[in-house]
Amino acid sequence: SSVFVQVPFMDGLTMKEIAPASAPDANVYTKFMRNHCCYDAIPTSSKLVIFDTTLQVKKAFFALVANGVRAAPLWDNKLQCFVGMLTITDFINILHRYWQSPLVEIYELEEHKIEDCRGDYKPVEVTINLLFDAIYSLLKYKIHRLPVIDPESGNVLHILTHKRILKFLHIFGTMIPKPRYLQKRIEEVDIGTFKQIATVRETDTVYDALAIFVQRRVSALPVVNEEGKIKALYSRFDVINLAAQKNYNNLNMTMQEAISSRACCVDGVLKCYPHETLETIIDRIAKAEVHRLVLVDKDDVVGGIVSLSDLLQALVLTPAGIDALFS
Repeated sequence: SSVFVQVPFMDGLTMKEIAPASAPDANVYTKFMRNHCCYDAIPTSSKLVIFDTTLQVKKAFFALVANGVRAAPLWDNKLQCFVGMLTITDFINILHRYWQSPLVEIYELEEHKIEDCRGDYKPVEVTINLLFDAIYSLLKYKIHRLPVIDPESGNVLHILTHKRILKFLHIFGTMIPKPRYLQKRIEEVDIGTFKQIATVRETDTVYDALAIFVQRRVSALPVVNEEGKIKALYSRFDVINLAAQKNYNNLNMTMQEAISSRACCVDGVLKCYPHETLETIIDRIAKAEVHRLVLVDKDDVVGGIVSLSDLLQALVLTPAGIDALFS
């Protein structure tokens, strides 16, 4: 079953203003998210792509690439309603499931429709209004996007993501006092993943990376050399380039080859260091509009990952007494 969380955009538009606090405190961002609804975080202009479930899988993933989007709501014409989302995770699961399968040649998938690969839809529907509830649902269900629904027409208006929520906080959070813990160094606070970091070696294959994506449910893999030093970052979004370049029959290529053949070569890796403050890290991840920073030591050896999920958990949920939902 898929998680299809409905966020009505009309409800709760009249929000209370946050009373100015006399001093910074740990609950500042929790209150901020409880005083703003999901509609507030929708940009004035954004792109939304919707797929019919009868569309060929190949065309759907090409359309994601062509439009530069990572997911699309799915419309079932027979049921006359939205039934879920098609995401890059689906593409990874399809490749992982069918590649090297004795029964199905990968090129046969080019004729498959979305409904053939996704099976029966039994979406879990959750209706939420406040940004706080949106963050809770994102982390609880371990998903990366929530469709914002018009309750009158049932139409999807926007896809709400971790990245969009943090950007909204980064832009409008300047109007509220900053909590003092933002000045703590990342090594002082328990924010991020520092044990059993999922990495992939330069000499490993793309298929090896897909297997880790499926098994560990991570969104990106640091690519390291023999000394454990980071050389690149390979994300789920990079996998979609296999569709754009028709390389999904060539999953034996090394990570080094896959990275060098990326359509848009990313220069360097966005990193952070243990001595940097939480505020510095939030600024960097928000301005760069990325999903994570790789924590490294002075020798560039990978020590951890600080993701948007980590930050939203620490800034919003933990102060509300809700401990790590996504661990």
